[in-house]
Amino acid sequence: MSKSYFDTDNNGHKPFELPGARPHYNPDRPGQVEHIFLDLSLDIPKQSYQGSCSIRLLPIRNGIDRLTLDAVNLNIESVQVDDVPQTFDYDGEQLSIQLSEATQIGKRLLIAIAYSVTKPQRGIYFIQPDKHYPKKPTQVWTQGEDEDSRFWFPCFDYPGQLSTSEIRVRVPNPLVAISNGELIDTREDGNDKIYHWLQQQVHPTYLMTLAVGDFAEIQDEWKGKPVTYYVEKGREEDAKRSMGKTPRMIEFLSQKYGYPYPFPKYAQVCVDDFIFGGMENTSTTLLTDRCLLDERAALDNRNTESLVVHELAHQWFGDLVVIKHWSHAWIKEGMASYSEVMWTEQEYSLEETAYYRLLEARRYISEDSSRYRRPMVTHIYREAIELYDRHIYEKGSCVYHMIRSQLGDELFWQAIQTFVQDNAHKTVETIDLLRAIEKATGRNLLFLFDQYVYRGGHPDFKVAYSWDGDAKLAKITVTQTQAAEGKNGNKDLFDLKIPIGFGYTQPEESPKLKTFTVRVHEREQSFYFPLENKPQFISFDVENNYLKTVALEYPTAELKAQLESDPDPISRIYAAEALAKKGGLEATKALSATLKNDPLWGVRVEAAKQLAKINLDQAFDGLVLGLKDKNAYVRRSVVEALAQIKTAESYKVVRGLLQKGDPSYYVEATASRVIGAIASANLEEKPKEDKVLKQLKGILEEKAGWNEVVRSGAIAGLAEFKTSEAALNLLLEYTKIGVPQPLRLATIRALGKISVGQSPVNLERILEKLTELAKETFFLTQVAVAAALGQMETPKAVGILRSLAEQTADGRVRRYAEEEISKVQKNIGSEKTLRQLREDFDQLKQQNQELRSRLENLEAKSK
Repeated sequence: MSKSYFDTDNNGHKPFELPGARPHYNPDRPGQVEHIFLDLSLDIPKQSYQGSCSIRLLPIRNGIDRLTLDAVNLNIESVQVDDVPQTFDYDGEQLSIQLSEATQIGKRLLIAIAYSVTKPQRGIYFIQPDKHYPKKPTQVWTQGEDEDSRFWFPCFDYPGQLSTSEIRVRVPNPLVAISNGELIDTREDGNDKIYHWLQQQVHPTYLMTLAVGDFAEIQDEWKGKPVTYYVEKGREEDAKRSMGKTPRMIEFLSQKYGYPYPFPKYAQVCVDDFIFGGMENTSTTLLTDRCLLDERAALDNRNTESLVVHELAHQWFGDLVVIKHWSHAWIKEGMASYSEVMWTEQEYSLEETAYYRLLEARRYISEDSSRYRRPMVTHIYREAIELYDRHIYEKGSCVYHMIRSQLGDELFWQAIQTFVQDNAHKTVETIDLLRAIEKATGRNLLFLFDQYVYRGGHPDFKVAYSWDGDAKLAKITVTQTQAAEGKNGNKDLFDLKIPIGFGYTQPEESPKLKTFTVRVHEREQSFYFPLENKPQFISFDVENNYLKTVALEYPTAELKAQLESDPDPISRIYAAEALAKKGGLEATKALSATLKNDPLWGVRVEAAKQLAKINLDQAFDGLVLGLKDKNAYVRRSVVEALAQIKTAESYKVVRGLLQKGDPSYYVEATASRVIGAIASANLEEKPKEDKVLKQLKGILEEKAGWNEVVRSGAIAGLAEFKTSEAALNLLLEYTKIGVPQPLRLATIRALGKISVGQSPVNLERILEKLTELAKETFFLTQVAVAAALGQMETPKAVGILRSLAEQTADGRVRRYAEEEISKVQKNIGSEKTLRQLREDFDQLKQQNQELRSRLENLEAKSK
């Protein structure tokens, strides 16, 4: 029985299961699907296609007389088995075929289904120019994960069935069609061209794909296999800049996974309006065209590189080794995310890799604390797509790293290679990974999986230190604050062996660590370490391999020494956080020095964040120097930090930066938002508001820039003026259809932010606009509308969110809208809610009274 969504008895965490969640299992298998052949003819202007789907099935049992396939909103014209017409029932979701002859083991069936599709809802997407977006390319592309292949062809649509596949498709010239496997034939036919693709290695239905467009084709190769990039014409340079490392990545992963890249080619197709970042269809990854970088964007955007290596890693983890059920998706998503960490290590430095891991851990931790806590493996949900969250990507990556730190490098790679080699072209569950680890290394890591995979959460450590000079003893007290005191907190405890290092610094030499490993398994434990000399700093969880949060309670001197000298950047960052909590001039000086001198840009970024938390003028002086940093990520972080310091000085600095400009789009975008935040906080200065609105309006009119990053920053700046009607009027202009999509989506989101200070009349205008926008069917628009409504403070937002949740075809939007409803209810505040409840209750009492009166009347009459 799933708890109500607002029930918070989950250690203060909302539960993952929403009302209506239930256990999901793979269906019984009638047999082995051996081959799927789609033969299709596209009519792009009409957003339709027709053709046939043939499925070769080898029965597993005798006497099956009915087959059930997944097929949503298809027009099924006829069904034949071995050329004999069959009777069938179709309810719009499942196609049930009554076999005229029951199955026999070993006797194959060829099921041929003739069908057509018009204006499909999902699964296959038709992109075309229209009067609002005349420059849009003409494209058709598919997206199968999780269970959307059934929207574009009839199939047994779950990952436990692996088969070979083939797609033959007729498209109008000059469009090209790209699909899985290898191109075995092309034929001209009048104004059309027929492409015939064959995928000879088995894979699940969700990885079958088709991408059609007038693409530029850039050819590369790895060991004689074609590596191809398809992009819109005119973006060839961006393609090389964004995807050019692919052959080196293929070489790197082939070696790491101990299995050469398994498919005949690797294509990456950048498509318009894609609803994910990327999708790892077998041998043919689709990517959003927004990942294509120009020269300026490449300064401080490594997301594309991460995306490219992530989807490539899936060719092994996901496509070669396939999950048997969605509940085990962390195996593939966690490894694809961990490949981003591995590539950072290969391409940049160990320091940057540590910082990358910290950012992944934080993304998971924020979902765990603000959204819900769940086990990584669960088969209880409403729709499988709900599982695609930070618990399987980022937490999954952290779990792989913990496995690696448990085994050490050599054994880890042996285990991973054993897992890939033993399960190539097969399906796996979590237990198969544990088995491969044990087979390759003799180690049983079930203790780690029990704590991090099969249940939710992670340890939250509070670490205190003191030194006893007479006895020469260091005392460390470790508290697991995630566990409540008393008996029932025990279920939330972790039992881990954690290395604690004592750091000694010598002038001109790198610091030496003296390390002890302790078993941490109670709510609070104190450990005593005899040391010859007092340490300068203390490093808890040396190398920071465990997924956790840490609050350090050390004296200022030790924190400063750690911030300066700990070789591990994550430990330096924990020290920066602890110093900022202490505040004061000493902490300010130490953080300012770090912002200026730390060798790793990631630590400088964090120092800027922490400086902003200290309310001293000296903090501002330290920050401003950071604007000269040659690293764009650091400058961006400094500008963000200045948003916390809402003074005339910070206003002047940010305004100056905006006028001068910055090499980085992201720095300019952040400055555009921050100037709004600073100016709107000092509202007694009306002339300043007009000046800033004018400046932001200028940015909107003059800067186009890559992916609308800078103009979206200006939109966010306008949204800070929560009481300004002029700012709202500008925003409403940019929600119109025809505005470039990324900018329009940013503006829709901004309506939520600006709504909270507007007059009742203007609030109605915003609600009307969002009601109208909520009717659009594009996934990203629906998400933006939900995000906007979730920031509002009016009960009317709940109604729009409810209807969005009921009408959307997308499980992610439905879940998101429901989560936003609870945010709005929180925003409205308990008093308003109580008042509303009282009114509702009085109304019910009234109605109840009327009903009872009517009942009495009826009874009286009947007597």
